[in-house]
Amino acid sequence: MPFENLNLNPLILKALEESGYTEPTPIQEQAIPELIAGHDLMASAQTGTGKTAAFMLPALNKLNDAPKTNSKGPRILVLTPTRELAQQVSAAATKYGKYMRNARVVTILGGMPYPVQNKLLSRHVDILVATPGRLIDHIERGRIDFSRLDMLILDEADRMLDMGFIDDVERIAQATPASRQTVLFSATLDGAIGKLGASMMREPKLIRIAAQTARHEHIEQRLHYVDDMHHKNRLLDHMLRDINLKQAIVFTATKRDADLLADDLLAKGYDAAALHGDMSQRERMRTIARLRQGGIRVLVATDVAARGIDVAGITHVINFDLPKFAEDYVHRIGRTGRAGASGVAISFVSGRDSLHVKRIERFTGQAIAAHVIEGLEPKFKPRPPAAKRNFHGKGEYRSPQRRSSGGGYARDRGR
Repeated sequence: MPFENLNLNPLILKALEESGYTEPTPIQEQAIPELIAGHDLMASAQTGTGKTAAFMLPALNKLNDAPKTNSKGPRILVLTPTRELAQQVSAAATKYGKYMRNARVVTILGGMPYPVQNKLLSRHVDILVATPGRLIDHIERGRIDFSRLDMLILDEADRMLDMGFIDDVERIAQATPASRQTVLFSATLDGAIGKLGASMMREPKLIRIAAQTARHEHIEQRLHYVDDMHHKNRLLDHMLRDINLKQAIVFTATKRDADLLADDLLAKGYDAAALHGDMSQRERMRTIARLRQGGIRVLVATDVAARGIDVAGITHVINFDLPKFAEDYVHRIGRTGRAGASGVAISFVSGRDSLHVKRIERFTGQAIAAHVIEGLEPKFKPRPPAAKRNFHGKGEYRSPQRRSSGGGYARDRGR
């Protein structure tokens, strides 16, 4: 089905055509007609399925209708869990609505100076994209008029709940008109997400798009067992000396660890920098710009900060700490091997991380082969080689990694 059959405004269709979009994805094909018809909607769709356009295109289409009042407040409000996602949504809204007259997009984020945001909110706003915490600040100060709001959109609602934004989201919803159309996108619609939707919506339509887990065939995935922090740091230093490593993202579990590790790498002579949620928006934008320009070889980041980073020069991703959720592992390693290029994803695993590894392998349907480096072997005995374990659901997986005749796992020499 082409976009022309979805009853979208011709000006939106023109922008889509210029962007090279010809046919909607499954989530777009199902969600857009329901939203144009005015229904509340709960949709389960993973990142990469085209979900932003699935809610933004009908939101832009709604701007064709006359507003409820003549106030300057937004007609569309999009809440996102992170600054990076908010910027992506704002960029999409600007791109799809470039030919529309009444499609002014404003982004409100933590880290931006309040005077700048106050000035933006004092003018006419059509689409407001915001993170919950900062938006609450402006609501409490009476700087936002929701009297003409038509649509409230919660993007990645499950992640907002994981980050502790549930109370803020509910307070924001209470500040908007009861007559609004409400849209919720999430990786899952179970549990707390389902309850949240039920409390905010009127007979919502439900859409579930099955997750298409990327196999990342062009990314070599490696696992290295570590004994302790000293061993882990020695392994990292070895990896970063690889002449094939052009640029790398090293993931840590906490913001403090990101700062400490980045400082340690700088002291060792590496072009390193940290990226995390405690940095101001200007600092984060400057750091990402330096990464894109090649001024940073090693970026040490947390999951939240790294969402949305798309830099072609990233050849390696190193999980200094494993992520809590298997989906985040897929997101992390997807920062390398962009645009068809090959990449390497390396995970450091301690003895207590075995359960996490199993969850990741179950989620991806792929085994991660264990490697050792001569002179940096782990003291404890590694698990059986990945090639001997079967993974069903997407067919049996056989590790492509070569195995040594003695140890049963791949051995890197001279790297």
